Amino acid sequence: MQLGRDDLEAAVIGGGVLGGGGGGSMTDGQRLGDAALEAGSPTLVSLDALPPDAWVATVSLVGAQAASTAHVEPEDHLRAWQMLTELAGRPLAGIITCENGAAATVNGWFQSAKLGVPVVDAPADGRAHPTGDMGSLGLERDPAYVSLQSAAGGDRARGRYLELQVRGPLAATNRLVRAAAEAAGGLVAVARHPVTAAYLEQHAAKGAIAQALALGRRLREDRPRGADAVAAGLCEQLGATIVTSGPVAAVERQTRGGYDVGLMRIGDVELAFWNEYVTCERLGVRLATFPDLIVTIDADTTLPLTTADLAAGRPIVVLTAPASALKLGAGLRVRSNLAAIEPAVGKEILRYRPDAEAHS
Repeated sequence: MQLGRDDLEAAVIGGGVLGGGGGGSMTDGQRLGDAALEAGSPTLVSLDALPPDAWVATVSLVGAQAASTAHVEPEDHLRAWQMLTELAGRPLAGIITCENGAAATVNGWFQSAKLGVPVVDAPADGRAHPTGDMGSLGLERDPAYVSLQSAAGGDRARGRYLELQVRGPLAATNRLVRAAAEAAGGLVAVARHPVTAAYLEQHAAKGAIAQALALGRRLREDRPRGADAVAAGLCEQLGATIVTSGPVAAVERQTRGGYDVGLMRIGDVELAFWNEYVTCERLGVRLATFPDLIVTIDADTTLPLTTADLAAGRPIVVLTAPASALKLGAGLRVRSNLAAIEPAVGKEILRYRPDAEAHS
């Protein structure tokens, strides 16, 4: 399938919903998609279109969305892919994004347009997530696994541009990439984890890009009728529940360790976020817990908002959708990955996720 303007609009809007407060900004997604379409003809294929022994790698953006000095150019995405190919020492036949999001769903389009390598509809995860382990396709379960990662980004005019190639234990390489994002001003383009199509069959979120495109097309139809129609469409498409609506009362946000961390309050509802929204509570009663999807829609523009977009007084609609409505990758099925959220935001997670698997 050749990707065009109509697909880009749907990817940015639908991806923004599945970003759950993260996954990059709509502005960045539109910019990256425009660059891809100007560079050539990006393509999207199903996982079934590749032979089982074809090698595929993940692309992503890593860092804090709200960092004022964050800067990544489309060419940085291409450079990260080229460096990973050098590290891997073999041709890569397909590109997958690490997650869905307004920018993340478009990850890989520029590389596809420039190099002719297809984007594969089997992301590492079907929703946005905060940590590298969550988007590592279950590879983090293998202590002997050797991770290959490359990163590029930063404002050249400010002397912040850097490139990184790293090979080593997955947890350590993830930390180095996160540190690179901080050093570059807040954000880097990343390519990582070459695996076979056969591995993706068991561990990826197959069809998650199609889900984002379908959501985006539905929201595009509903938006002229206002935020209530958009919310109703999400309830129908994702089994979502409208939690509350009104002006944001307060936002507490810090950028630390390469993440945006904080709380947002609206009426008697509080949302905690670690890049993405991770908990939704009303008067201390838990309504949704990551990887459940928590979505904020701007009541005026009828578009999804990231946590970096939040500001006191902004009118929004808050919705939640169960994790069962999403296409999740192997990295979100592991208790140890979800446990990492608890110290970051000071909220219990595992107590509310008895369905998560123990680390093997």
